[in-house]
Amino acid sequence: MELAYYSDYAVRLVNTEEPARGKDTLTSVEAVRDLFGGNQSAARRATDADVTRFRSVRSRLRSVFEAADGGDETLAVDLLNSLLLEFPVSPQISGHDFRDDDGRPLWHMHLADHPSNATAGYAAIAAMGLAFHLTEYGVDRLGLCEASPCRNAYLDTSTNRSRRYCSDRCATRANVAAYRARKRLEADRTENTGRADDSAQPTTASGERRSGVRGR
Repeated sequence: MELAYYSDYAVRLVNTEEPARGKDTLTSVEAVRDLFGGNQSAARRATDADVTRFRSVRSRLRSVFEAADGGDETLAVDLLNSLLLEFPVSPQISGHDFRDDDGRPLWHMHLADHPSNATAGYAAIAAMGLAFHLTEYGVDRLGLCEASPCRNAYLDTSTNRSRRYCSDRCATRANVAAYRARKRLEADRTENTGRADDSAQPTTASGERRSGVRGR
C-alpha cells in the first residue's frame, strides 16, 4: 500500500493552517478540491459545506501531531483511533493502467473513494495513511516543525530519526537564527570580559585608573 502517499493527505490538510502566524488557506471549496491532488473524481464531490467539515478534521489531525511531538504516544494513538472509527476506509485491489513485462496489471492495495461526501473520503484516507505510517515507523516519526513560529506538520522518513523541520527553508532559517544567537552571545561575553578586566585595574586614592606602566 502507498503509505507515504496516503499519510501525506494528513500533512497537506494540517498545513493549510499556521496558527502562530494567523494564516489559513482553507477558506473555499476550491482550496478543499486542491487538497485531493490528482484524485479529481473525489475532488468534484466537494461542496461549500465541506470547508467547515475539513477544518474540523484538520484540527483533530493536528492534535495527533501535537500529541506525538509532545511525546504522548498513547494520546496520539487514541486520537487517531477515534478518527479511524468515525471515518472507516474501504480497501480494494487495484491495478490502474500499469502493466508488468507479461502484460498483467501490477496489483496493489488501494483505498476506495468514500461514497458519502468529500470530507468523509478525505478523512478516511488521511487517517488510515497516518495510522500505517505510525505503526510502521513509530509515533516519534510524526513531528511539528521546530522553526518558530512555523509548527507545520511533517513525517520523518530520515534513516536516523533526525528530522526537526518541515522543509529545507525552515531548517536554513533556524540554522541562521542559531548562528546569529551564538554570535550575539560571544559578543556579549567578550564585552563583559573586557569590562571585568577594566574594573580589575588598580586605582589611585582619588579613584583614577592607574597606568599599566609604573613610574620611576
